Amino acid sequence: MKPTVTITYCTGCRWLLRASWNAQELLTTFEKELTAVTLVPSADTGGIYTVTIDKTIIWDRKEQGRFPEMKELKQHIRNHIAPEKDLGHSDSEVKK
Repeated sequence: MKPTVTITYCTGCRWLLRASWNAQELLTTFEKELTAVTLVPSADTGGIYTVTIDKTIIWDRKEQGRFPEMKELKQHIRNHIAPEKDLGHSDSEVKK
């Protein structure tokens, strides 16, 4: 079964636009590898912005101290779901 990416974002911080853009980029890049990208609004925790794959945290803004760059987020997702996938211009020289 293909994995699902979930982006949980803070509604109070108005991060829906960022979450939507990240979802669009991930769906475009991983259209054959993902089942879905789900956006989850969270009013409970101020400043939350997490990206998970089937409940495994891939990025946590509070833990990292910043938002992920798109290139970096794509690499993290790729390394988790399809390590053999070439990301073209978003790829780094070394795949983890």
